[in-house]
Amino acid sequence: MLFPNAMGSFSVYLWQGNDFVLYTRSGQTFTEKHRQTLYNNGVKEIYVQSEDKPHYEKYIEENLGSILTNEALPLEDRSRVFYEASSSVVQSVFSNKLPGALSSAYFNRVSAVVENSIRFLSSGHSLSTLGPFISHDYKTYTHCIHVFIFLVAILNTYDLDEPEIFECGLGAILHDLGKTKIPKNILNKRGALTLGEREIIESHPMHGVSICSLLPLSQNTINCILFHHEKMDGSGYPAGLRGDDIPLPVRAIAIADIYDALTSARPYADAMAPYEALKLMRHKMHKELDMDVFKRLVAVLGGANML
Repeated sequence: MLFPNAMGSFSVYLWQGNDFVLYTRSGQTFTEKHRQTLYNNGVKEIYVQSEDKPHYEKYIEENLGSILTNEALPLEDRSRVFYEASSSVVQSVFSNKLPGALSSAYFNRVSAVVENSIRFLSSGHSLSTLGPFISHDYKTYTHCIHVFIFLVAILNTYDLDEPEIFECGLGAILHDLGKTKIPKNILNKRGALTLGEREIIESHPMHGVSICSLLPLSQNTINCILFHHEKMDGSGYPAGLRGDDIPLPVRAIAIADIYDALTSARPYADAMAPYEALKLMRHKMHKELDMDVFKRLVAVLGGANML
């Protein structure tokens, strides 16, 4: 993951003789000769100091597009870099106490991850190589990444251009941002929610749009954040939209959202196997979901051997 002629604000260490040995200092340019020397000596891993982790993560974000489009790197390695880089960025957004609005700095980091990942996620085999990284232990920030992955896979089966997929992908990454405003004791409650608690939970899409109100979001992005819990039969929230009144990207994100939630272990429910989750969606939720979009999810999961 170290690129020739790219300068990182971190020192690089090797593990030799039961100790860490300095290889290049912070601010030095890593050259092709460095890479070849490490390769010739069988070195497969390098290390950075813990305090330099933020600098390393920034370096990876800045070079993410080059990593993901570099076909000389194994697809599995690029998948790992995508998942770790996106997780780091989205976790930082969800774990920090947000003020009234999402800062432009955080927004720019999230936008860069989405923009640099769209083409990679649109390639034929990326979904199958990402499968092993998709955790089934529910966390809001990883859930958003999974929904992003599944949404892009679904939207690629339609005739949409890259800018539109980017707008929807950004909405997927940010779709549950409003949950940062929901008390943890309600989010993580194991038992049944009271009517009042459910009303608080159902306010998260509006909180999400409010947090992003000062950002230059497209209508597609706003729709994905605000309406991802709408249902085809009108039983969803917050607006109770019905049928074709729900935009296609929103119908797709709703299915990606439900599928990932069902296949993840949540405080109030165990994770379901993919086949069982899809069976439940097909037979118990067919009135709530767009069945054409659902079939496309099944098709992309089957093509990636993720069923």
